[in-house]
Amino acid sequence: RGRGMGQPWANALAGAAARGDVERVRELLDQRADPNAVNVCGRTPIQVMMLGSTKVAELLLQSGADPNRPDPSTGSLPVHDAARGGFLDTLVALHRGGARLDLRDGWGRLPVDLAVESGQQQVVRYLRAQPGRNVAPPQ
Repeated sequence: RGRGMGQPWANALAGAAARGDVERVRELLDQRADPNAVNVCGRTPIQVMMLGSTKVAELLLQSGADPNRPDPSTGSLPVHDAARGGFLDTLVALHRGGARLDLRDGWGRLPVDLAVESGQQQVVRYLRAQPGRNVAPPQ
């Protein structure tokens, strides 16, 4: 079996990611499920993952998930969702995994804008502390 398995795999991986089921995500990735395959809603596992599950984010990123693919309906990225919700650990994992912090959502907002709007001060501090106004992920 190779990467790119069909939609049932995509639905299973997206479902496990959404539930924060670390072991099932690991199992499906070990079986070569594609971390960038879209589910029936047109979203990838990293777009629908449980934001409080940093380990799920890390597993998906280590398997090649694209953290910069916008949601097909909102233009939001996982970092926008993490910033809005105050999930600092997940946001840091996404950033370390290649997520850009300088991309705007469908309404023209950056992750830092959403963190400010939502009162997520720890996230705001992290985002504002990034060199180059959040352009490149840390190495």
